[in-house]
Amino acid sequence: MARTRAPDNPQSPFLHFVKAKCYNAKDMVLSDRTIKEEIAKGRIVIAPLDLSCIQPASVDIHLDNKLLVFKTWRHPFYIDVKQNIDDLSEPVEIDETKPFLLNAGEFVLASTLESITLPDDIVARLEGKSSLGRIGLLIHSTAGYVDPGWQGHLTLELSNVAKLPVTLYYKMPIGQISFLRLTSSVERVYGSPSLGSKYQGQSGPTATRYYKDFTM
Repeated sequence: MARTRAPDNPQSPFLHFVKAKCYNAKDMVLSDRTIKEEIAKGRIVIAPLDLSCIQPASVDIHLDNKLLVFKTWRHPFYIDVKQNIDDLSEPVEIDETKPFLLNAGEFVLASTLESITLPDDIVARLEGKSSLGRIGLLIHSTAGYVDPGWQGHLTLELSNVAKLPVTLYYKMPIGQISFLRLTSSVERVYGSPSLGSKYQGQSGPTATRYYKDFTM
């Protein structure tokens, strides 16, 4: 005699747990629809923003014209991470009529054209464009994470790992930013005085302030 399977108990604690894990709207990557809703509410701010830059689960960002180019001859032997090394780099601007040439193996700091502002319950991830990655252009070394409460432009760590120079054009699409909703709002947003946030409100490429970690 065949056995029939008893129907699932809709009040089962296990089913509640599974549904909470699988269908909870929090702790998920935001879709294009939700990104637009958060922008409309003013919770996520991207300026300037062309709505055509909103992809299925990310927003395309663009390259500003300001760069910080490293001058290695000023520190010929090593970099002391405890020291302020602002004099290691000098500002350069990309001309609107011609590109900047990033040589093979070269590393520069750049900035997004867009300024980003996040609420207290959303984080963002910065990633490169796959088409640029296929020619050896990377847009960040480690700084791909944007905390809740962030306000400002994003500094890009551009490196050319190819064996040929790569052109950089002002306002070219340089990467994409995706958004994730947290399980709750944070207790202290980035920029809170007690956190000692070093890059809040930055405009243009900003050199390392790691040395400040030794004085806090």
